[in-house]
Amino acid sequence: MVNTYLAHDLLWGMTPEQVPVGAPAWAVESIAAGHPVVVRRSLTAPDQIAVGVRGRLREQRYATSMAVAAISRCVRPEDLCHAESTRDLPALHALARLRPLLDASGWAWGVSGSAGFELAAGVEALHERSDLDLILRTPQFLDRLQARELLALLDASVCAVDMQLQTPWGAVALREWAGSSRRVLLKDDVQARLVSDPWQPSLEQVA
Repeated sequence: MVNTYLAHDLLWGMTPEQVPVGAPAWAVESIAAGHPVVVRRSLTAPDQIAVGVRGRLREQRYATSMAVAAISRCVRPEDLCHAESTRDLPALHALARLRPLLDASGWAWGVSGSAGFELAAGVEALHERSDLDLILRTPQFLDRLQARELLALLDASVCAVDMQLQTPWGAVALREWAGSSRRVLLKDDVQARLVSDPWQPSLEQVA
């Protein structure tokens, strides 16, 4: 079954009763407060989807699964490109500066991580030292020169900006693809492996 939900999508609809027995109390509290869960890369049963619960602290992350039938709302990273916030934080200033540049790139892009969570859920997840996490949908090959030019734009920001390239076969860090290593780490629903071309990993042996 092809999953219509992608990694980094935010989902609403999970209830405290659906949280597994033995889950940390903060995870139950997060769900009880109506916070969304984030789709993660992992194989599950056809009627389930792998998700992660976020807590208030950076180390509070809980991996579980959610029934697809329970999903009441989905917000994707690209839905948040033009979401506004009144908070005065470096990550949000960086987003405002990069927005027109990424819009002009012709690629579909989105906001993930703490910034995406805050913009979608209205929960204060960012702080002064937060990175800005972005994704770029790259169904076609993005060459390394393009990657380096894009990385230069991100690195001129007022905070650290991390971008994941979402290929048809999984995700690779833009910073890795723009680097000098011949092979980069590609993450899919099953594994993380080193490949020389994230757009044609099936032509390589599993590392």
